[in-house]
Amino acid sequence: MPIRRRHWLIVAALFVIVLVVSVPGSRDTILRSAGHLLVVSPSSEKSADIIVVAIDAQSGGTLKAADLVHAGVSNRVAVFDDPPTPADLEFIRRGLPYDDRAVTSTNQLHLLGIQNVEQVPRRTSGSEEEGEILPAWCAQHGYRTVVLVASADHSRRLSRILRRSDRTSGIRTTVVSSPWSSFNPDSWWTTRAGIRTGIVESEKLLLDCVRHPFS
Repeated sequence: MPIRRRHWLIVAALFVIVLVVSVPGSRDTILRSAGHLLVVSPSSEKSADIIVVAIDAQSGGTLKAADLVHAGVSNRVAVFDDPPTPADLEFIRRGLPYDDRAVTSTNQLHLLGIQNVEQVPRRTSGSEEEGEILPAWCAQHGYRTVVLVASADHSRRLSRILRRSDRTSGIRTTVVSSPWSSFNPDSWWTTRAGIRTGIVESEKLLLDCVRHPFS
């Protein structure tokens, strides 16, 4: 997308947000609806070959994945590995103990009673990469149905990304959001962190819709 066009989309989105905030009567209702646009609709998935915790889901995703296992959706969970940052490498070089996010998630799942935990290798962070490497990894291991647990604010866009990947891979991926995400669609505009997340994710979702209108 040309930079100028992207710039005007961002300006338009910010203008709408400012306009909505300035109208007290309908503000909360409109902003609540905007928040829910970022969150994927609840899923009634009953079973899957594997449950995967998305890169951004963190501890909330781990809890949701464990609940899905106990509900009988699948008996195995996968987490994305966590390539070390330069700071992480320095901790390792100095001989200090260091557990990356994947190790932490795996330990949490074990404590929650989940023993079958695998790791999905990745190069960098990013939702677009999930759409590239998750279907290939699932095909390699023979998994045809997947439930992916994501953070609430990221779930709608991630669902669109994986829907496009599934068309070519033959994998069926269902995205569910964690109820323990830091983003609350019913009150996101009441905190500075929520506003920042809401604006950034709305912009990303808007750009994804413009680039892929039929996802």
